Amino acid sequence: MSLLRGHCLCGAVTVSFEPLKDALGACHCEMCRRWTGSAFLEIDAKPGSLTYDGPVKSYASSDWAERAWCDSCGSTLWYHLTLPGHDYYSLSAGLVENAGGLPLKTEIYIDVKPDGYAFAGNHEIKTKAEVEAGFAAFVEGTKP
Repeated sequence: MSLLRGHCLCGAVTVSFEPLKDALGACHCEMCRRWTGSAFLEIDAKPGSLTYDGPVKSYASSDWAERAWCDSCGSTLWYHLTLPGHDYYSLSAGLVENAGGLPLKTEIYIDVKPDGYAFAGNHEIKTKAEVEAGFAAFVEGTKP
């Protein structure tokens, strides 16, 4: 896969990374909706591939993750799993022109999505319970 490059709204933060897979994801959890104003459309970065420059601020939104934004314009940048041994970043698809041309492949927390919108297409969906069971297995190094 080729390197994707992007920037925040004001251009102060620039990013480059290799996508982990040729796909977009959408998260409808309450934290992502409060953070972004809607679903968080994201591109997972291949571990070790993210480089960035600019004024980044972050917030520890849980015991295992942080969310980052541009300190100049407030653009959503990424969700970062901070657990030891895990180099996982989900970058905002809006940073990259045309979301890298990637198709939506997965929606998570579908059962807590607001009724006022829906994404078209045929893609995998997961409930809150499915996501959280998968996350627990991921952290433990097992498959759900």
